[in-house]
Amino acid sequence: MGESGIRKVIIVGGGTAGWMTAAFLSQSLGGSIDIQLIESDEIGIVGVGEATIPPILNFNRALDIDEDEFVRATQATFKLGIQFRNWGAIGDSYIHGFGKMGHSTGVVDFAHFWLKMRQAGKVGRIDDYAINLLACEKNKFLRATGEYENSPLKDIGHAFHFDAGLYAKFLRGYAEKHGVMRTEGKISSVQQHPETGFVASVTLEDGSTHAAELFVDCSGFRGLLIEQTLHTGYDDWSHWLPCNRALAVPCRSVSPLTPYTRSTAHAAGWQWRIPLQSRIGNGHVYCSEYMSDDEAASILMGNLDGEALAEPRLLRFVTGKRKQFWNRNVVAIGLSSGFMEPLESTSIHLIQKAIARLVSFFPGRDFSQVDIDEFNRQSQVEFERIRDFIILHYHATRRSDSAFWNYCRTMPIPDTLRDKIELFRSNGRICQDPSDLFSEISWFQVMFGQGIHPLRYHALVDAKSDELVLRMLADVKRVMHGVVDLMPSHEDFIAKHCKADPIE
Repeated sequence: MGESGIRKVIIVGGGTAGWMTAAFLSQSLGGSIDIQLIESDEIGIVGVGEATIPPILNFNRALDIDEDEFVRATQATFKLGIQFRNWGAIGDSYIHGFGKMGHSTGVVDFAHFWLKMRQAGKVGRIDDYAINLLACEKNKFLRATGEYENSPLKDIGHAFHFDAGLYAKFLRGYAEKHGVMRTEGKISSVQQHPETGFVASVTLEDGSTHAAELFVDCSGFRGLLIEQTLHTGYDDWSHWLPCNRALAVPCRSVSPLTPYTRSTAHAAGWQWRIPLQSRIGNGHVYCSEYMSDDEAASILMGNLDGEALAEPRLLRFVTGKRKQFWNRNVVAIGLSSGFMEPLESTSIHLIQKAIARLVSFFPGRDFSQVDIDEFNRQSQVEFERIRDFIILHYHATRRSDSAFWNYCRTMPIPDTLRDKIELFRSNGRICQDPSDLFSEISWFQVMFGQGIHPLRYHALVDAKSDELVLRMLADVKRVMHGVVDLMPSHEDFIAKHCKADPIE
């Protein structure tokens, strides 16, 4: 790397964040830098990040990971979207699906043609015009393919549900094969440079000391380096996202094997359901100010689809982010950088983006402050955009059955979110920020699904006759249903291509 280059990186902590970082750095740096990962088997892994979103495909492809091998190794299933129950109102249900909606109509988005005809009472639900939504409903799955011209099969978007512990194990094998050195042990002390405050080395309980120029903090909520050592500070977002606890428990699998995550809103939070090949992952995210741990556990255990396989595990958190993601020579990745509740499965994506951003801004030993500032700026904007999307789910509700929902419905929200809601409410427009993770289709599905219905539609829709628009919508609906009917079931697809060995 030359005289001014980084010679060694130490990653503190394993789990999903640590081993994703190790695997990606070992591949992208091509063995030019020593990479050491320090972790202790005695320290548990939170493991709430079992559901993902489509960009994870880019991460796995960058590592040249075979998808079927990965699915088998992690007991994974495929994910086409998230079903939300009881969010807008008790009894409501909608799906936030990946992929596209309808087909290309030129200047005006397909959804606006549907909006006009829906307002006129001439068409039904939006689900009939999106392949991912229909496939979720019918428990079907197929990977996107361009084999058939003009077929909606090319528009399928998918991600995964997987066992986060097995994913970390899988990536550990990859990273060690690419030269990463793993050191077992607990860190007992951290040494800083007396003048710069940079982290110089860490000492383990066995007395060994390990030095590097760059440290990546993947130590989880405690933030061993970024917070306990450098006292970076934390932006608390609990006034917008008041849930601060989660109970997690696995249960036995049941049929059918659904190709989507389920989120069911309860009196003071919500419950996740994530189907794996070997089990179903469940959890209840809630606010301790409005619900006791015992009550939350009772609701969780009373709403499992199968027999519980363990006792619920309690997690405490504060939604928010570090004031700096990169401080001096420490970069925080994963839970050490902040916590975004898993409502839209963004935790693993934030890890992925932070790793890619670190590679993009990889420092020399001079650690340019301008680069660090830009890294932090981009990271902050990314967190804030995702934060707004998650706040939307809580705020856009008509529920008034509990003090929790009354608070969420009436709380002040960020100006960036308020402006987005009002623009959509006026005319169905969604102006996507370039830094926004979620597409216009995602925003449309969640806002409309939770009862924010536009007063108008795009004016250019009226350039086409109602007869022409209705014929187009009917054709799309017919094709979508026909294609999905021919797709294999989610369970059959896995059985044929990537069935995992049973866990003993």
